Amino acid sequence: MPKQRISLIAAVWLLLLLYACQPDSGGQQQGATPNANNQTGSQTSGKPVVNAPAFNADSAFAFVQKQVDFGPRVPGTPEHKACAEWLETTLKQYAPATNTQSATVTAHDGKKLPVYNIIAAFNPNAARRILLAAHWDTRPNADQDTERTDQPILGANDGASGVGVLLEIARLLAANPINTLGVDIILFDTEDYGDYGVENSFCLGSQYWSKNPHTPGYRAEYGILLDMVGAPDAIFLQEQNSLSYAPDVVKKVWATGNELGFGSYFINKPTRTPITDDHLYVNQIAKIPMIDIIHYTYEGNFGAFWHTHKDNMNVVSKPTLHAVGQTVTTVVYREAVSYW
Repeated sequence: MPKQRISLIAAVWLLLLLYACQPDSGGQQQGATPNANNQTGSQTSGKPVVNAPAFNADSAFAFVQKQVDFGPRVPGTPEHKACAEWLETTLKQYAPATNTQSATVTAHDGKKLPVYNIIAAFNPNAARRILLAAHWDTRPNADQDTERTDQPILGANDGASGVGVLLEIARLLAANPINTLGVDIILFDTEDYGDYGVENSFCLGSQYWSKNPHTPGYRAEYGILLDMVGAPDAIFLQEQNSLSYAPDVVKKVWATGNELGFGSYFINKPTRTPITDDHLYVNQIAKIPMIDIIHYTYEGNFGAFWHTHKDNMNVVSKPTLHAVGQTVTTVVYREAVSYW
């Protein structure tokens, strides 16, 4: 074979080889994009990549500690008032559109109690809104303890843990603004000043807000309530009232928690019974579908430290705060891009 023909064939093969190595600009698969949680997302899944900021459990823990440092936050006490002022000041650093809804309610024992519902609005002009909430007051008596049963509890888990998570989420929202979605954080007051035998005697702050929203005609697409979300052995079963009023929200939150690796916390089983909590009145009165992320055991109780003097910082776990906080944070940032 002549050398010239050999050279020509070699040149053709070289051109074919080079062409085969070029990427297809029309159908090239996009690589996985890391987000702030060191997770990955792919546009080929049909869902947008969501860069949810990383939840800082140390910061949330510090917010819990600060509340506990005030002592029991029983409505009508100086400690209660001082903590309310600190909560409003803290939220205003992250959301200038923060206000306190003040009212007076009558408790089951006839006592007049002050209510301070503290409300922070992020992107207040946005039409689409979601609601995040927790209660910040504490039980006036340790009715589940065997000693000092007439004295108030610190409420590190029952009250402060949910607030601590929301304060950290508020910090993240300020540092990583969302332009397509409004987020409202409400810290409900006077949740725990009730009598088990008196109907509707708990959740007085959320009952008041549900009848008198801070903005006339206020609407949110849905809400997420956090209550007792700090225990080291916490499990979050799917609360039955949540399943009745907002099953799609339960599915969304629990699926996200499991996807993020928190399946040992977010259990895909219902609670034994429905739980009366702030979300019930938001559902029934305000007509906003709201779920409750709440520690509730398979046996049907809230843990051995519930409403006892053992509810202190020793029962607050950073990994649990992180699991709840990162899950809710991710849900919020996914909602901003219509992920579902």
